[in-house]
Amino acid sequence: MLPDDIAERIARARGFIFDMDGTIALGNAASGQHEALPGAVELLALLRRRGTPFRVFTNGTAKPPAAYARGLRAAGFDLADEEMMTPSTSAAIWLEQQGLRRVRMLGDPGTEVPLVERGIEVIGPSDKAQVDAVYTCWFRGFTFPDLEAACQSVWDGARLTTASHVPFFATATGRGIGSSFAINRMITALTGKQARVLGKPSRVALDVAMGAMGLPRGAAAQMVVVGDDPALEMAMARKAGATGIGMTTGLMQPATIHALPPGQQPHAVIRRLDLITRALSA
Repeated sequence: MLPDDIAERIARARGFIFDMDGTIALGNAASGQHEALPGAVELLALLRRRGTPFRVFTNGTAKPPAAYARGLRAAGFDLADEEMMTPSTSAAIWLEQQGLRRVRMLGDPGTEVPLVERGIEVIGPSDKAQVDAVYTCWFRGFTFPDLEAACQSVWDGARLTTASHVPFFATATGRGIGSSFAINRMITALTGKQARVLGKPSRVALDVAMGAMGLPRGAAAQMVVVGDDPALEMAMARKAGATGIGMTTGLMQPATIHALPPGQQPHAVIRRLDLITRALSA
C-alpha cells in the first residue's frame, strides 16, 4: 500500500510523467512491439477522464516520438503523439534557446525529427562541417569516423550534449546497454569535455514536459514522476522537489533500494500501477 501522505500527493497532483520501458510497458524483442504492464492502460485512461495532464517520457531515441506513440497505441494505450516525449523533444527546445542552430547528431535516422521541426540544422555523424553542438543519442551504427568528427567538433568549440548518460535500460529479457553512454565516455576520454544531459534526469527535461502540459516551472512540487530507474526518474523528481514513485518492474530492485543515494531514493515503491489508480479514485 502507498503511505497516506504519498497517496494524497498523487490525488492532488497537477500532472504526471511516466517512463515507458519498465514502467508502463516492456519491449518484446521477438515482435519488436511493446506490451502494456498490468494496470497501465487503465491508469492513463483514468487520468484522461479526470482531465489531469500527463506525458510519457522515454529516454530512448531509437525512434521519433510519434513512432513510440503509435507503438503504445498498438499496445492499447490512449495516447496522442504530442503526449509522447523523447530526449530529442527537450533537446530541441534547449538548443533553440541557447542559439545553437547547427548540430552534429550521432543517432539513428528519425531521432532528429524534433530538432528539424524547430528549425535546427542537423549535420550527419561524420559529415565535414562546422557545428555549434554535438548531440549523442541511440546509435548502434557508431563508427570510428563518427568518433573523429565528434571529437574534432568539440575541439573546435562545439558544445557536447547528450540524450542520455545511463549505462542500462529495462527490456523484457533483462537490461540493455545505453549506446549514448558508451559514446559519451569515448568522446570525454579524448576531449576532456563532459556531455550535458538534455533528457532525463535533467531539469531541462522536466521543465519541457511541464510546459507541454501547460504547467509553470513552479508546479514541480505538484508533479508525480513514475519510473523504474533511480538514476533517471527518481533523480529527476528529487532534484525538482516532485514526488517520485519507483516501479520494481524494471531496473529498480527492492533488495537494493536501501543502498541508493538520497538523491535517487523513491518516495514510494510499487510493483503494480493500480495502486496509483486507487489513490486517484479514493
